[in-house]
Amino acid sequence: MPIAFKEWAVTVRALAEGEQLLTLRKGGIREPEKHFKLEYDRFFLYPTFDHQRADLVRESHRPELARALEEGVWSEGDPHPLALTRGEELSQPDRVRIRAWAEVAAHFTITDRRAVDALSPFYVWTPDYAEKRLAWKRRHPLHVILLRTYRIPRPVTVKVREEYGGCRSWLELTRDLPFEGTPVLSDEEFERASEEIAAIAAAAPLGEKDSRHRWNRLRGAKQLDPSRRRYLLFRRQNRKDRDPIDLDLGFDA
Repeated sequence: MPIAFKEWAVTVRALAEGEQLLTLRKGGIREPEKHFKLEYDRFFLYPTFDHQRADLVRESHRPELARALEEGVWSEGDPHPLALTRGEELSQPDRVRIRAWAEVAAHFTITDRRAVDALSPFYVWTPDYAEKRLAWKRRHPLHVILLRTYRIPRPVTVKVREEYGGCRSWLELTRDLPFEGTPVLSDEEFERASEEIAAIAAAAPLGEKDSRHRWNRLRGAKQLDPSRRRYLLFRRQNRKDRDPIDLDLGFDA
């Protein structure tokens, strides 16, 4: 059966649009021994609404919370478009949409809070939330998983099953899905970003002042949000013509 990686719906959207390139893991309460293990090298991305909170998403990305609701299908009617933004409790959808799959391009472990902060251009959560992931079970390192994400040609839906609930990373889907699709980033974009992520994970990041000077010099745009400079360096002009994510669906039995 196909394997899926469980992640917040807003994060799955970000991965499927090239706005996020990595995920962070320590291990959920339903993981074996409550520790995360990278058991697979490619998998589908399964969107969940469990524990998803607007205040843990970067402010500039919070408008995407409304679009994240498109990842679920509710038989009794869709939630209000601002439900996640308002912090409303959502019932579990009857089905979720699978739009993308990913392969592991690299796997690092880190213990330094500065490294978590330096990686912030490559994820859409708040740095504070990412740091909390690092702080949980402090004796164990934080897993940084660099993902090469592919958008599948025709999104499909799968049933939300009881065994999919809880804090776990891996799910077995009951519907066969092919690993087909187009990378969300070009080879050049992904290679450049990968090099930067690997450099951050391999060594302590530069001090804040030195880091800002370095990226202002490379980008030549001091007015940009410092937390996005590194990532914007890799967002080349050809990204403006990328196709939007399809909304058409295929339903399983």
